[in-house]
Amino acid sequence: MIRSLTGTVTSIGDNQIVLDVRGVGYLIACPTLSHNFTEGERLTLQTHLAVRETALDLYGFPDKKELVMFELLLGINKVGPKSALQIMCQATPSLLIEAAQKNDGVYLHKLSGIGKKTCENIVDYLHKKLDSLPVAAGPIETEADKLNQTQTDAIDALIALGYDASTARESILSLPKEENATTNSLVTLALKQM
Repeated sequence: MIRSLTGTVTSIGDNQIVLDVRGVGYLIACPTLSHNFTEGERLTLQTHLAVRETALDLYGFPDKKELVMFELLLGINKVGPKSALQIMCQATPSLLIEAAQKNDGVYLHKLSGIGKKTCENIVDYLHKKLDSLPVAAGPIETEADKLNQTQTDAIDALIALGYDASTARESILSLPKEENATTNSLVTLALKQM
């Protein structure tokens, strides 16, 4: 089992990177859109090795919390590594935890490629597993702890414009907080940054 790799990013593709570890290039599937990897960057990824009959696939995450959530998703019926990665590319662990805590999958229905039944399965499964999250993952701050209603509305507006949930959330969270900010002003600023 390969649990972590430290090396230099030599290539970045669509949700995958090549990590050179002492002369060996490992192709690792990871959420590249939600992390700003750069070629030549040295980093450590927490990894999950998926063994199939015809292949060994590595999935990597810079954060232990993401790896823990990825592996929790694998425990859900009809969610394999590729589907779990697709979910992780669009939703942070804190968003998934928040949906499970509220026992509400409404926001998850907006994730592309994830059906209503799968969203319900995710929420139900994670709701049951909340207490068993490993201590090693550390506390997970929920999106509600970070966002006010105006920011949430701005994220929803960006999603309605066709941006994925993760990009919309990151864009809004990267803006300086202003007390008098409106949804329109946040969306305008976010679009200028994208």
